Amino acid sequence: MVEFENVPELVDPVLVAAFEGWNDAGEAASGVIRHLESAWDASPVAELDPEDYYDFQVTRPTVELDEDGVRSITWPTTRISWARPPGSSRDVVLIRGIEPNMRWRSFCRELLEAVERLGVRTAVLLGALLADSPHTRPVPVSGSVSGPPVVGTLRLEPGGRYELSRYEGPTGILGVLQDACDKAHIGTVALWASVPHYVSHPPSPKATLALLRRVEDLLDLTVALGELPEEARAWEHGVNELAEQDTEVAEYVKALEEQKDAAELPEASGDAIAREFERYLKGRDSG
Repeated sequence: MVEFENVPELVDPVLVAAFEGWNDAGEAASGVIRHLESAWDASPVAELDPEDYYDFQVTRPTVELDEDGVRSITWPTTRISWARPPGSSRDVVLIRGIEPNMRWRSFCRELLEAVERLGVRTAVLLGALLADSPHTRPVPVSGSVSGPPVVGTLRLEPGGRYELSRYEGPTGILGVLQDACDKAHIGTVALWASVPHYVSHPPSPKATLALLRRVEDLLDLTVALGELPEEARAWEHGVNELAEQDTEVAEYVKALEEQKDAAELPEASGDAIAREFERYLKGRDSG
């Protein structure tokens, strides 16, 4: 059983989780959790024993030096923290880890036992995948719901942006955890960002920013973005420069842009404009 450290009784907590590895193209999803941990000054709660779930020849520990030159070993694991976001009436439990190498069902059981003890009944699971998506356009983020109804506990936007998941095929730890949440009667929303496959190396700040915006919408709050928007612009500018140096890549990106614009023309709708205006007003009020 996971042992907690100095955890108060949490208020209507919601879980937000992401895992490095197969579910995390460009480290976009785990980047959201890292940003939230920093922005909300999250307090550590517990971590899972890595001996049970990781093959250290595959997912190796790392050696680090502190300011005094003292060496220490950081083991790959999954960590749980909590935070009370500014302006929020509820707490958030954050999970950031690495996809385990073995014993996935036991891994999910242990995680769920921990978050249920913290009072979590709703979860937001974040992932990122490689896709035929141009880097010059807004990053697509798909959303699906499963388990008990989450209407009323999360701010689901109208207009059918969230559907029951109908995916079939190979899955990662995120899909296994979502299934475990369903069986534990924890309602889940899964958000997946589409990272351009031709520029998949981390970091991917534009995709991280897109996921973070959707988390803001779901939790109905504003997150301090810090340098993330500037990092996203610098990332796009850097990819533009690389594409300009390769005619084939530039032509491929142009073809993707044309496909994207033709397919998503309806997104320039009154509802989409209204959502962005509402976000602007909320950010101004909190400033």
